[in-house]
Amino acid sequence: MNLDTNKLSSAVRLALTLGAVAAAGVAGTAMAQDTGTTTSSTSNEKSAKQLQTIVVTGSRIRRVDIETANPVFAIDRQTITQSGAVTIGNLLQETPSVSGAATNPRVNNGGGTGAATVSLRGLGSGRTLVLLDGHRIVNGDINAIPVNLIERIEVLNDGGAVTYGSDAIGGVVNFILRKNFQGAEFSANYGISDYGDGARRGYSALFGQTTDKGSIIAGIDYNKYDAISSNNRSWSNQALYLYSGHVYAFGSSRTPNDRIFLPAGSPLRSQFGCGSLTKLPNVSGTALSDYRCFTSSDFYNYQKVNLILTPQERTNIFALSTYQLTDNIQAYLDVFSNKTSSHYAIAPYPFDASSAGVVISKQSIYNPFGINFGFDPATNTAYTNFMTRPVNFGQRVGSYSTTTDQAFAGLRGNVGDTSWQWDLNLDYGFLSQGSYSTGYINTQALQQAIGPSFYDNGVPTCGTSTAPITGGCVPINIFNINDPAQTALLRKYAVAPFTQLIYVSREVSANANGNVFSLPAGDVSLAVGALYRKEYQNYVVDSLIQTNPATGTCQLGTGCSSPVRGGFNVKEAYAEVLIPILKDAPFAKSLNLDIGSRYSKYSLAGNTTNSKLQIEWRPIDDLLLRGTVQQVFRAPSVSALFAGPASSAPTFSDPCIGYVPGVSPAVHDAACGAPTGTVASQVPPGGIEYSGNSQTNAIVSGALAAGYKLRPENGKSFDFGLVYDPSWLEGFSTTLDFWRIYLNNTITGINANVVADLCYNNPASPFCAFIHRFPTGQVQFIQTPTVNLGRLDTSGVDFSFRYRLPQFELFGVDPGRFQVNFDSTYISKFNNNPAPGTGTPTYTYAGSYNQSFGNFARWRALASLNWMRGPWDATWRLRYIGNLRIGNPSPIQNQSADLALPAYVLPIGSVTYSDVSVGYNIAPINTRIQIGVNNVFNKQPPFFYQSSVINANTDVNTYDTIGRYYWGSVTVKF
Repeated sequence: MNLDTNKLSSAVRLALTLGAVAAAGVAGTAMAQDTGTTTSSTSNEKSAKQLQTIVVTGSRIRRVDIETANPVFAIDRQTITQSGAVTIGNLLQETPSVSGAATNPRVNNGGGTGAATVSLRGLGSGRTLVLLDGHRIVNGDINAIPVNLIERIEVLNDGGAVTYGSDAIGGVVNFILRKNFQGAEFSANYGISDYGDGARRGYSALFGQTTDKGSIIAGIDYNKYDAISSNNRSWSNQALYLYSGHVYAFGSSRTPNDRIFLPAGSPLRSQFGCGSLTKLPNVSGTALSDYRCFTSSDFYNYQKVNLILTPQERTNIFALSTYQLTDNIQAYLDVFSNKTSSHYAIAPYPFDASSAGVVISKQSIYNPFGINFGFDPATNTAYTNFMTRPVNFGQRVGSYSTTTDQAFAGLRGNVGDTSWQWDLNLDYGFLSQGSYSTGYINTQALQQAIGPSFYDNGVPTCGTSTAPITGGCVPINIFNINDPAQTALLRKYAVAPFTQLIYVSREVSANANGNVFSLPAGDVSLAVGALYRKEYQNYVVDSLIQTNPATGTCQLGTGCSSPVRGGFNVKEAYAEVLIPILKDAPFAKSLNLDIGSRYSKYSLAGNTTNSKLQIEWRPIDDLLLRGTVQQVFRAPSVSALFAGPASSAPTFSDPCIGYVPGVSPAVHDAACGAPTGTVASQVPPGGIEYSGNSQTNAIVSGALAAGYKLRPENGKSFDFGLVYDPSWLEGFSTTLDFWRIYLNNTITGINANVVADLCYNNPASPFCAFIHRFPTGQVQFIQTPTVNLGRLDTSGVDFSFRYRLPQFELFGVDPGRFQVNFDSTYISKFNNNPAPGTGTPTYTYAGSYNQSFGNFARWRALASLNWMRGPWDATWRLRYIGNLRIGNPSPIQNQSADLALPAYVLPIGSVTYSDVSVGYNIAPINTRIQIGVNNVFNKQPPFFYQSSVINANTDVNTYDTIGRYYWGSVTVKF
């Protein structure tokens, strides 16, 4: 292809623009991927041609233009450096188009792996595809990508399912790696919070050599973060709840001094004047006089021993190599290995006799009440409940060791002197994640020690006088479990269960692109390709925590899981064509049409064909109008299908409180009725009682473990916008995009509240089978597997601008160069209807927080002011998260921020974080020194309260929990 004058001019302007961007440290400029092709040194004409063709994330077509129909937000290397980031998660999660509930190391209860993921458009990390130089990565943890190897990050803000396949619904994050690096680079960094905790340290080394025959880059990246305790921050050291419009320091009902529920109609209720008791301090608990009524002041404050930053340690080793086999063929091999160690730490073991499936015998020598407590799964008999927490036993700690290995190998090249280029590659990925948990108790083995017991010649003995139990069993006073002697006995039942996850992905693909023929407006370009991918997962679980599907319990009583393994394969083929329609016509400097289609055939999800249509219209040189309409598709992932059952304790509001069998409307029987074959009279006369705990027991799993047939989800993505680069204002550029995405049959982990509500309103709901209750009506457990759940519909606006100020003098002095960057996203709609056509309401989440979906503040923005003068540079960054609400004033939405009041709305104000950094380049010794402060004004996160979240009284997925943070780094190049 011969470049005409206009294209050559565009290429020159592109090169100059990219050079200016790199010098000024621009964040968010739409950059392009590397060409990915090494050309022969003997072919200058071919080299010149290929240097001017690029591939922008979102398309397979190589072209000259950097501004296309694809809305791409980019973070360049200088921005990464100026942020002081040693892992990329926090920086990428600040992108305005990210919302919802992506995980990060601030998530302790429900996290602890050290991972950070991306949730573009708030659609979840499972709908955001992460690529490494255009290849799928085996681990969605972006913190595992070595920062010193990243050249830039391109974020495609519209669906990319046609271009990249399943999962690219919310968008695509493509990490472009450094190429042709020559020499060596060493870096060291350190940081610590203003509170003296959360210290981090990191070291990295990069080596590179490039010759006419090939290149190699190799290096290592190491970083380590220390933990931060919730107890070290005033806003997180108490478990705060919103109840009846007031804030209370409640906590968990599993308390060190016990919580004991008395049977309905028992004389004990009249004697004490209440329905539940707690033990007085410093007593044995073996006499009724040792107890008083349980009050709100008795709840256990679990927040003091939680974390707001989980510790993690990472080591990355990598090598990227190319070798020129012939003038037209190049071989390449990229290998990556990451090892991450991390852990979470939560409150000591919460013992719950009913949930554990054990019975504290009325014949125990330590039981002063003369009644049984707990649940006997063998006879399906439910007694009143007993809860305690052995705090002297120590915290529960879950340690993770995650190893990720990935390799890309292939051949690529040119077809003679034509424009055609091709690539044949293999992609292999291996993930191993082992977990080891301490602080747990084998409750099933404990059964004999808390069962019947008697004194044999003054010696406490398990069993009865007619059937004593020998073999080392010693009765335990569960009513005084934190007495040192009893804690010592309890340690006999201590266990440390393990799990092991193995995930393997293998892919082979072939791609080609080039020009097919010419039209008056230019060359018609075509990209085609095919791939085969196989994914497999094997989840191994310690027998101690294997879930009994009939009871939802295991030997530990909590933390239960199940082994599952399985996999699938997919075959795909795609084609994309770029058709230039008009060029240099009146009101059409250019008009291009881009059409693409992808066929996918999944072994477990059937086949589908998805297509896209993109239009680029440049009526004048300075203005580009663009539009994209495309189909999006997501097949069930391996984890969505095969994840084993695991226990959890979500916040829950039972719609069946007060339900009485045979009296309440029969339409509610499916959701509230006692199990078949049990005695309905066990339900108290006043109906199902409020348990006094805002949590319930749930079993999270993949679809197959719950017997659910999971289908693919599908929908459409729309993006219409403009790019304006006014020639009359040099250095200024702005973009505006209107977007919308809707999905049907959404693949999601269903929430316990949603299960209960759907069944409560529709007795024919398939989710009724997921509800399991004790004969008393109390929830035993609720299955919450991955299911297909209705329709999601979201839309909004992206707006950004860049302005590189012209050089000027101030009082005769050159103050340096300045650049202003601004990016923002407005969410106008985020609606979810879990069961269309059944009368179930459509839930509206835009401008609000929801525990299942996360944070959807309508406005998010990122701004920066960059300055450079000689060896000095500085950056001031602003991160803005707009105001929102928790709860909904409409009763039909069934969303409340208050545990006691329906439709209660809690307003949450906007938050702005400021980060500053200053850098200095010492040219004679090729050294750069940089210091910075994140969250300069020590902005604390807003209170969401434990009524709505499970970590630290706030949304730890979104807000900064660390506070003011100081850091510094030194980089030396040779």
